[in-house]
Formats: sequence, structure tokens, C-alpha cells
Amino acid sequence: MAKKKTKLELTWIGKENRPKLEPRILIEDPEKSYHAAQRHSKNDIFDNRLIFGDNLLALKALEQEFTGKVKCIYIDPPYNTGSAFTYYDDGVEHSLWLSLMRDRLEILQRLLREDGSIWVSIDDNECHYLKVLMDEVFGRQQYVTCVIWQKVFSPKSTARHLSESHDYLLLFAKDKAKWTRNLLPRTEEHNKNYKNPDNDPRGFWTSGDLSARNYYGAGTYEITTPKGRVISGPPKGMYWRVSKEKFLTLDRDKRIWWGKDGDNQPRLKRFLSDVMDGVVPQTIWLHREVGNTQEAKKEIMAAVPNAVEVFQTTKPERLLKRIFEISTDAGNLVLDSFAGSGTTGAVASKMGRRWIMIELGEHCHDLIIPRQKKVIDAKDEGGITKA
Repeated sequence: MAKKKTKLELTWIGKENRPKLEPRILIEDPEKSYHAAQRHSKNDIFDNRLIFGDNLLALKALEQEFTGKVKCIYIDPPYNTGSAFTYYDDGVEHSLWLSLMRDRLEILQRLLREDGSIWVSIDDNECHYLKVLMDEVFGRQQYVTCVIWQKVFSPKSTARHLSESHDYLLLFAKDKAKWTRNLLPRTEEHNKNYKNPDNDPRGFWTSGDLSARNYYGAGTYEITTPKGRVISGPPKGMYWRVSKEKFLTLDRDKRIWWGKDGDNQPRLKRFLSDVMDGVVPQTIWLHREVGNTQEAKKEIMAAVPNAVEVFQTTKPERLLKRIFEISTDAGNLVLDSFAGSGTTGAVASKMGRRWIMIELGEHCHDLIIPRQKKVIDAKDEGGITKA
């Protein structure tokens, strides 16, 4: 008799089959370990780890020491397209890919701190299946969002159907109630719309619409402009965002902008000084903000000119910088169990984060290690170093 299902879940052939993982011990290879020539302070980071081997076995070995200690996990797993990580058999049968991911995600979930988060790069071949799988492993209530990253900036004229220009970043928290995102630093682009046409002593400001479509019971009152014109209420089908009492308080505080002639529809002043802490991250990341695949390949070739292999799915340093800005603080531990070209470790080191990376391919020795040595010795002038 078939087992009765009591919950909504993704099923696939072989789902019930789980690998038997024997306890493993991680052994340091002193000949390959590398530190900066000297410590500059007692806070220097000397405990980063690059693990060469199968990531499932390595993750299992990390559990005893690192369960509940990782602040942020970023992984760029094989996309199951037949063109990425040959070391992880990209292009495997769909069911095998799901099992591969499930087994690793379960351990990754246990390694996260209660206030930690996991970010997964993926394309649309497996994105939607992966979302359902992560709902099952982390809990649907722990889903935060899906970020769209513009990975290329010019269309492919050879595309058979539509020219793909983006990948996804699935973001889950260990416990969404305890996870908080950081604000992003403000830039000149963010500040360019702030002016001071009325010479307000509080400085530069921009204005926002005082009306909205959402129903608000106290938002249908009359307003009189400084010139004496009566505005019977908000535009048709809309409501004032604040009560009349609040509006009058804002007006007395000169936070209402009536236009240069003092007779226009009222708008709310928003001062630059009130938002200088930073910018709330959005879910569409353009290539001009966080880089693209072409930029990523140039970064690798600049760091390791004789690198034999440059991955098609490699990520730019600015993309990882954005992730770590949102989800970590200096000194936090980040983990990448599909290290690829080692971008996670390079960016983490430059930003003062501790890191663990795992990689199975031989490029662990001829690409990742030389790249990390350059970063440690402060000889890597590319990527976010110049930012």
C-alpha cells in the first residue's frame, strides 16, 4: 500500500534514496596553506579554509565544528544545462540533480546561524523546481525573495527563441523573523534627484506624491493651498496618505511642497539627511550596478593570466559584494560549497569577512589558490579592489 502523503512536496525518482555518509576528518596540507607575511593586528583573519574534495563529504565534515555558525551561504551550483561544471556532472538527469541539491541543502541549512541567509545562483532550467525544493528544506515561510541579475548587456542574435539576459538569486533565511538585511551605501546616482529649490535650511530634498490608491478612511479631506485655492480632495479614486491632523503638522513644519508658485497639488518633502543611512535593496540588479559575466571573466584572467579554465557561469566580484553588503558584517563567516573560480573567497577577504570554500575540480590548485594568494598579498588590483 502506498504511503499516504500529508503535505505538499516535490517528488522525483529516487527521492527516498539517501547517501550513507561516513564521518570524515579534514586534514590541513601545510605545503598548500598560505598566510600573509605578517599580522597587521590581532584582528587579522587567519582561519579561512579552502577544501579540496567532494562538497557533500566536506559539508558533513564541517558540521561538528560549524553547525549554526555561518552567517551567509552563497552557492552557484551546476545549472543542469550541460555546459557548466563538468566536475559535478552538469547535465545530469533531472531527478539526480534534485537529489544532489537536496542532500547538500539539508546540511547547509544546519550550518547557518539562526540569523543567517542562503543565496543560490540559478537559471530558469531548474529555478522553479529549486524554489519548491528549498521550500521543503528551509520552510516556505523562510523564503525572502528572488533577485533578477542582468548577466549580459547585449542580445544574442543567434538565439532560437528569446535572448536570455538574466539569472536568478533565490534568497532564503534560516529564520526570517531573526534575519535582517543591511542597507546599501548611497551613490551619486541615488542622490542626484535631491535639490533645494526653496533654500530649506535642512538641506537637499526630493518630493513624493501624497496620494495613493490604497483605501484610507481618514484620507478624503479638503486642502487649502497657500494661495487660498481649495482642493476638494485627492485625485479621483485615490486617498491622501496621511490624516488631516498629520498633514497640518507637516505643513507647519514646512515639509509640504506646494510648487514654486505655492498653488500646486501638495507633495511631501523627503530630506536627504533622513535617508543617508543607505538604500533599501531592490530585486532587480542591473549589470551596470553589479557587473556581468564578461566582467567576471576579465577579472579572473587579470588575477590569474595563465588560468586554463574560465567558467561560463562565473560571477563578477561586484555581484558577491552586493550580496555580502546586504547579508553580512565585517568578521562574519561566509561559505561557498561550489567554489568554482574562487570569487566568494576573494570578495570576502577584500571585505573583511571570514570564509570557507569547497571545490572538487583541479582548478582548485591552479586557479583558486593563485587567486587567493594575490588577494592575501594585496597584489590583486582588480574587481572590487579598485572600488
